[in-house]
Amino acid sequence: MTSPLAPLVAVVCNLLIAYVIYFIARVAYYLENHTIFSQGLQGNALADAFAGGLVFDTSAIMYTCALYIIMMLLPLHLKERSTYHKVCKWVFVIINSIALAMNLMDAVYFQYTSRRTTSTVFSEFGNEGNLAGIMGIEFIKHWYFVLLAAVLIWLMWKLYVTPRLEANKCCNWRYYVTLVLSLVAMIPAVIGGMRGGLAHSVRPITVSNANQYVDRPIDAALVLNTPFSILRTLGKNVFADPHYFDDKAQLEAIYTPIHQPDSAAVFTPKNVVVIIVESLGKEYIGTFNRDLDGGKYQGYTPFIDSLLTRSLTFKYSYANGRKSIDAMPSVLSGIPMMIEPFLLTPASMNDLSGLAHQLDEKGYSTAFFHGANNGSMGFQAFARATGYQQYLGRDEYNQDPHFGGDKDYDGMWAIWDEPFLHFMLTKLNGYKEPFLATVFTASSHHPFKVPEQLEKQYPDEGGQPIHKCVRYTDMALRHFFENAAKQPWYDNTLFVIVADHTNQTTHDIYQTDLGLYSIPIIFFTPDGSLAPAMRDDVVMQQASIMPTIMGMLGYDKPYLAFGCDIVNTPADQTWAFNYSNGIYQYIKGDLMMQFDGEKTKAIYRFKTDPILRNNLAGKVPEQQTMERDLKALIQQYMDRMNGNRLTAGS
Repeated sequence: MTSPLAPLVAVVCNLLIAYVIYFIARVAYYLENHTIFSQGLQGNALADAFAGGLVFDTSAIMYTCALYIIMMLLPLHLKERSTYHKVCKWVFVIINSIALAMNLMDAVYFQYTSRRTTSTVFSEFGNEGNLAGIMGIEFIKHWYFVLLAAVLIWLMWKLYVTPRLEANKCCNWRYYVTLVLSLVAMIPAVIGGMRGGLAHSVRPITVSNANQYVDRPIDAALVLNTPFSILRTLGKNVFADPHYFDDKAQLEAIYTPIHQPDSAAVFTPKNVVVIIVESLGKEYIGTFNRDLDGGKYQGYTPFIDSLLTRSLTFKYSYANGRKSIDAMPSVLSGIPMMIEPFLLTPASMNDLSGLAHQLDEKGYSTAFFHGANNGSMGFQAFARATGYQQYLGRDEYNQDPHFGGDKDYDGMWAIWDEPFLHFMLTKLNGYKEPFLATVFTASSHHPFKVPEQLEKQYPDEGGQPIHKCVRYTDMALRHFFENAAKQPWYDNTLFVIVADHTNQTTHDIYQTDLGLYSIPIIFFTPDGSLAPAMRDDVVMQQASIMPTIMGMLGYDKPYLAFGCDIVNTPADQTWAFNYSNGIYQYIKGDLMMQFDGEKTKAIYRFKTDPILRNNLAGKVPEQQTMERDLKALIQQYMDRMNGNRLTAGS
């Protein structure tokens, strides 16, 4: 007679299969991104990351397989029927196939985000109609992952263990007692696995717990798995008040995002044009990298390099996030990404201000340009919420008879940069001055193509497919500025050029936890009043762009922005912030601090240690002050998000 323990044995065997599937997916994740992970994960460090991954794999497996476990261990004779076990098998294989697909797809997506995907991904791409095409391209490009998934799913099906239990031979007390005890024994195992432990002092593990197994926040992505990251962030309150400071007056004294005008401020109504360039990492610009490749590095942006000789820019300038959707609030409202993209959180429904709103009060005409489908990435909604009077996207471009319509569409994302920038220029010529115009370019984007007629002019080079796209966008910017210089409004205009985030990297310095956020931020005025200057005494970030523009214009009213006005802030008090896999990164002076919300994990003198090798946590006198300032920033951010206080009067 078959033992009534057979269902429990089958459950254990099949769960072991799931563990193997997760392990293989983690190996694939590592190999796909080894150029980044290999910097911090070698030898024992790599083994520690994989060992830590078991904790998170257990949690994900217990969550996703809970239904299967219950189905297998319920003491009901119904489940001894072959049909019932076929259903159990299908449930197990389908659930774990989905988990496998999530992990493998995220191995590809990691190069664009440097983190595991969370539940906000469903909102992030909710308005995109081109996902099928994008995924199709990736399936072809990463055919080896498709093959790996097919093989592993086939093996899951073949190796699945089905217990042999005959109902007519097991109708006795041992059958019921054994299965009830098996189910009772599995309940704490499942709950403990989900939580990461059963001890009273153990809180349910979250994404940030992965950092205890690695030294670099970016490496925490290897410890995690995608099903866990998505499940753990579903329906969660993103902005939890950390209660660092109970005294609100003390909190305000340490840090406030409210900028008060200088008593002597005199507003100068210059036009403002903000150009957010897709994926323009600092690595691609020769001027910032004279020492790379033994001094032979040229970069891929000859026009931007020429513009830098007449501009104000910064040696140390950073993005606040790793996605396009992070850049919009950072650049235009001074709201950096913290934990999750602001636009994907309930706080995005708060009352908002921003560059457009503040300048609208000064009589500016305001317009936002984005050559993608109207509504893409939530940009149109954000532009409207922050005060832009007009939004001009692909629809408006196609409706203009003077342009090529969908003949200029790249087939995937948006209108090609060159014609769309020309479209913007024609619209600017019809605006009443002063005006604010913002454009978000799109061509330097996956799948990294250039217009067909220019493929010979812009071939692949430098080892990364994005390089030719950067050259194309640089050319488009050249033509835009050449034509803008002929317009009557040009001389009275402040131009700002900034990247939304970095992208594909080649050099080690741009693959560190800080280098992955290193972008150009450029201020240019045709009269040369800001140039030439490559400032290395300040720390610049996207969230400091709005307050710096306000300072340059002499804005004379209070406003909110989580950033610095570098015009009116002492250089040693400027700072930057970003968030990576549960770690807050705070950059000030020549130090970068990594803080997990409770304690400092690392401090580096990034100017002299750009590869971030020497951890100085506990060894520098500035640590206590930096921790205090960062805690104040975090608490102000959380309080204001939860309390709908994102305007100067709130």
